Amino acid sequence: MQQPLQPPQPSLVPTHYFPPAPRKPPLNLAEWPIPSFRLRCEELEHPGAKLFFEHVNPVELLREAVLAVFTWLYTEETVPRQVETVVLVLRAFDGAAHATGADVYKEIHFNLDHIANSASRVKDEVFGVLVHEMTHCYQYNGLGTCPGGLVEGVADWVRLHAGYRPPHWREGGGDKWDAGYADTAFFLVWVEARYGYGIVRNLNLAMRGRRYDDVMFKEQTGRKVASLWKEYRAYVESQGQGQKEAKS
Repeated sequence: MQQPLQPPQPSLVPTHYFPPAPRKPPLNLAEWPIPSFRLRCEELEHPGAKLFFEHVNPVELLREAVLAVFTWLYTEETVPRQVETVVLVLRAFDGAAHATGADVYKEIHFNLDHIANSASRVKDEVFGVLVHEMTHCYQYNGLGTCPGGLVEGVADWVRLHAGYRPPHWREGGGDKWDAGYADTAFFLVWVEARYGYGIVRNLNLAMRGRRYDDVMFKEQTGRKVASLWKEYRAYVESQGQGQKEAKS
């Protein structure tokens, strides 16, 4: 049985909103519905393909990405079990990656050009992007009504907790709570540090079979999401001011 996630230390709340240390997935894989994996590479001579196969074990990559999603968003009792097959497709196209598919079959398309452009940190970037896209294969989206920024923010939130934060990400960005990606991910990290660990997991589960509504944030925190965002921005600004004062 998976041990419950540990809350942040009291001394870190609310003056620290970085994610906790990466947590290793459970060793007993039999307790988790691991899908079958397939790989398709459309350009074996592409520089990105050569880097991929030089630095990455595809089976290890896909299994770790699945376990990261299970570890941070679910327990053995709540994890979705319908996904039977995940196919990783390596090809050249615009963008970095995207996920598609139906309930039992998922495809993750990864841009070979993006891999080639990440040569200095190819393994961490490939694993990080795959964790993000694998989250899309398993997360709930309020029957298609969840704001896209929250969908992407949760995926980057899982990537943060899995330990694959890219060097260009910065805390405290975004002009709205559902700006998406890292901006929303860091907001969600702060919400949990301030109002209780497990909120993101509960938000995700709340959207299983239920249309999204902003009231879900109030159900989990006691505060409206607009108020949370205002409080977060005030915190970010106070921290920035504190840093300026420390340097002067």
